[in-house]
Amino acid sequence: MSIKEEVLEQVDIKEKESSFHEIILYNDDVNTFDFVIDSLIKVCEHSPIQAEQCTLLVHFKGRCAVKSGEYNELEPRCTKLLELGLSAEIV
Repeated sequence: MSIKEEVLEQVDIKEKESSFHEIILYNDDVNTFDFVIDSLIKVCEHSPIQAEQCTLLVHFKGRCAVKSGEYNELEPRCTKLLELGLSAEIV
């Protein structure tokens, strides 16, 4: 492999990495477990078990990545979580 091919391959890898984002959901003292679980099922299309596990992680760890993908796919979901009164951001 030539140096030019190696550099192009590294650029391709960086571009793929940069399109990967996550919605991080943060703990709060306002919303109930059931409300957060229902919100994750509706907004992030989680299964009930997945939503419950994420909710427990948020409660005990303070935060949890609840959805990953490209920014333009995550932005409307994150906005909806915020509109529901949850604390979230895309990273």
